[in-house]
Amino acid sequence: MFYDLNVPFSSDDPEIPHTLSFLAELGYTTVALSQTISGKLPPNPTPPPLPTNVPNSLKLLTRLNLTLSDPAQNQRLNSLAQAYDLIALCPTNEKALLNACTNLECDLISLDLSVRLPFHFKFKMLSAAISRGIRLEICYGPGVTGSGPDARRNLIGNAMSLIRATRGRGIIVSSEARRALGVRAPWDVINLACVWGLSQERGREAISEETRKVTALANLRRTSWRGIIDVVHGGEKPKAVEQTKKEKGAKNKRVVPQTESNGDNLKRKASLGSEANSEEAEKTLSKREMKRRAKKARLAAGEDDIADTPLSAT
Repeated sequence: MFYDLNVPFSSDDPEIPHTLSFLAELGYTTVALSQTISGKLPPNPTPPPLPTNVPNSLKLLTRLNLTLSDPAQNQRLNSLAQAYDLIALCPTNEKALLNACTNLECDLISLDLSVRLPFHFKFKMLSAAISRGIRLEICYGPGVTGSGPDARRNLIGNAMSLIRATRGRGIIVSSEARRALGVRAPWDVINLACVWGLSQERGREAISEETRKVTALANLRRTSWRGIIDVVHGGEKPKAVEQTKKEKGAKNKRVVPQTESNGDNLKRKASLGSEANSEEAEKTLSKREMKRRAKKARLAAGEDDIADTPLSAT
């Protein structure tokens, strides 16, 4: 199962059906359609309606990319988590990145690696995010279809420094491709990750296992209390169970009319039961008891023989 958790989407985009069909042909099973918001959030942000003409083998998720430039910008992240399947923070400076790694509740941290970043990645800062269950995202689309060789050079350099700072842990790879031409097959993405410095095993996990963990943790945060307690069943009795219990109680409470024949049957059953009990008692006799009974029977047989002999014989 391969995942692509960043495909830009808008309701009036005519290219999105072709992109989704091409992703399904390449072997992807789960795709997240992303919407980017920068600056002040609208009062009630809602994801756009998902496209309907998509392959049946493809599972669609909704994602929000929130651009952070101010370290104090944590606008209603809990309410956004209830509206979207994934929440990704896109910090533009080091202070915003530090705040996202240590304090803010999100699912992903996505950086634009196709530009020259004004800061360096630090292991202590990034490991704090990974220990909280937040994954770091590398998007290859801007470097593959970007304008000029600078975007590709910056993508390779920033990805190598990010992998070096994280020791290759907590990394996922997405496309961020607006058209089908910017999408790559899963094994091509694994080869790109190997060029950046990941091993082949870690590159495969970056588009399969790690991405699966992101979606599972996001679902757990959305449906549980602080990601720890999840109420599966509140104790309510389903109607179907109640009806079956009532039917069973009605069957058990059926009254049989007492007639003479019924009495005979009851007596016959009792006698059969007593015979069965006697047979069971005989079956459970010990060896000592059986020997004692056999000796008593032999003695009784000997006395009968003496009583039957005539006096002349004696």
